[in-house]
Amino acid sequence: MALTIGVDIGGTKIASGVVTEDGRILDRALRPTPTGGPELVADAIADAVTELARRHAVEAVGLGAAGFVDETRSIVRFAPNLVWREEPLRKKVAELVGLPVVVENDANATAWGEYRFGAGRGESHVVCVALGTGIGGGVVLGGALYRGRWGMGGELGHMQMVPEGLPCGCGNHGCWEQYASGNALVRQARINAAADPSSAARLLELAGSADAVVGQHVTDAARDGDAVALAAFEFLADWLAQGLADLAAVLDPGCFIIGGGVSGAADLFLDRVRADYAARLTGRGHRPLAGIRAAELGPAAGMVGAADLARLR
Repeated sequence: MALTIGVDIGGTKIASGVVTEDGRILDRALRPTPTGGPELVADAIADAVTELARRHAVEAVGLGAAGFVDETRSIVRFAPNLVWREEPLRKKVAELVGLPVVVENDANATAWGEYRFGAGRGESHVVCVALGTGIGGGVVLGGALYRGRWGMGGELGHMQMVPEGLPCGCGNHGCWEQYASGNALVRQARINAAADPSSAARLLELAGSADAVVGQHVTDAARDGDAVALAAFEFLADWLAQGLADLAAVLDPGCFIIGGGVSGAADLFLDRVRADYAARLTGRGHRPLAGIRAAELGPAAGMVGAADLARLR
């Protein structure tokens, strides 16, 4: 059985795993993400990979990195959280570990993992939307990962939904992730709790004050019936549905997969998303409805997907 290593490079930790051809993780290694520069990050990746390669006969390594990865899947052109600019990550790591290396955007790797081994199994056209601090995305069309001409496709969170809308960290205004992400959920709950404390009694009991509200508070309060917390999830669901309907008009997928940290509360918003999506879809009533599913692989999706992409290099 061919084994490969998948590496999910995050802002605080580097999670690595040995992955089988059927998506099972046999072994793991974890390292903190260094803050001293790109060379230290490459060294930490190589250290984790080398540890795993000593214990298993592996044939390749897949790296999932947050940022723009070039069309050759070797250079990270821009990764703000790791301060990478035109970073030749594939070459550096390959030289350190002595194995073939593939670099992929982390959201693309996650989408591929879900398509191959998770909620997208059996589908040929899949759009994965990861709801976290922002919105990450990955697209599989006709069984192939869509990367775009320059390797930078799938940045779904930066579709402009509201002209001159809320400012986004990307430098534009009105991006989708400002309305349908984990940050958007918390912001809406804080605003509404401050404006109407009497409707946010449970939320404020958990958080202490409107300014101290975080995502887990909103989820817990919503499950306890807090009106403001529930309204925040409704806000997120409505904007998420609008974006999915727009994507369906362009890509016509067989299913959407909703992942990321917010998907842990899918029971609080996914039914509303499905209903709103059906009501907003172009040509509704005259076309099949794409399924909208919660992701299945959790935090391991990026690691599993990166490992599989390395195998298919």
